[in-house]
Amino acid sequence: MAETVQPRAPKTTDNNANQTHYYKTLVVAIALGLIGTFIRFVPDVCTAMGQQTFLFSAIANISLIVGSLIAFKTVFGILGFGKNRD
Repeated sequence: MAETVQPRAPKTTDNNANQTHYYKTLVVAIALGLIGTFIRFVPDVCTAMGQQTFLFSAIANISLIVGSLIAFKTVFGILGFGKNRD
């Protein structure tokens, strides 16, 4: 009673996460977030810039928001929720 095994073609997966442009975009987003975090504390370190805390805080918040939006868009693109879904 020998059972024969039918040969089948190997599975092919289109792994979307291995594309390098996603990683480059994530590095840019993380760098923007880190820059925003460091800019927020510049007036604390350089006391001569203490009068401009609102300016530094605004720049830091904008940088953090832009970095977060880029990161979320990239992660959702990796997961397949992006516009160019095939």
